[in-house]
Amino acid sequence: MMAKGPSYRVPFRRRREGKTDYQSRRALVLSRLPRLVVRGSLKHVIVQVVDAREPGDEVLVSAHSRELVKSYGWLGDCGNVSAAYLTGLLCGYRMTDHGVGKVVLDTGLQSPSRSSRVFAALKGFLDAGVMVPHDKEMLPDEKRIRGQHIVDYASRLSSTPDDYQKRFSQYLSRGLRPEQLSEHFSLIKEKIVSSFKEEKT
Repeated sequence: MMAKGPSYRVPFRRRREGKTDYQSRRALVLSRLPRLVVRGSLKHVIVQVVDAREPGDEVLVSAHSRELVKSYGWLGDCGNVSAAYLTGLLCGYRMTDHGVGKVVLDTGLQSPSRSSRVFAALKGFLDAGVMVPHDKEMLPDEKRIRGQHIVDYASRLSSTPDDYQKRFSQYLSRGLRPEQLSEHFSLIKEKIVSSFKEEKT
């Protein structure tokens, strides 16, 4: 039952819908820095740098994990930690082209979780050379970013072919054996880095 009375104030619509924490947003806006916004679905990751303006938020740069497939030949899942890192890296390089050297992380209503996709994307963004205040303990390690946990799991499961085929059918249908994910990740990362180096030469 909804509270009533002369002192009751209805929360803003986006707060009622569970989309915006206005107290957190106010602190981020008062920093006067653009916000690094990381959002994900089951299948994709979106990384944006957003600046608060009087008419409304303005997206300065954006990267979507499906770009990894279309532009760089990524064969892994587009919603996992590795894809989040690569999407953050892509967005970070685009940010450096804008000449903005520092942003602040906006996790929205997501509960900060160590080594999650949010912090994988942040790690990629940092590796592109943009400064973001953060706690290093929250960042995933290099092995997790490269998908080594998937490689190890696939190696263990390979002794049971039916389970292996069922679990990794999508990887296999795209022509990637999961045991090769770490090497494939390194190849795609190098493609992203090289593409931005070529633009500057």
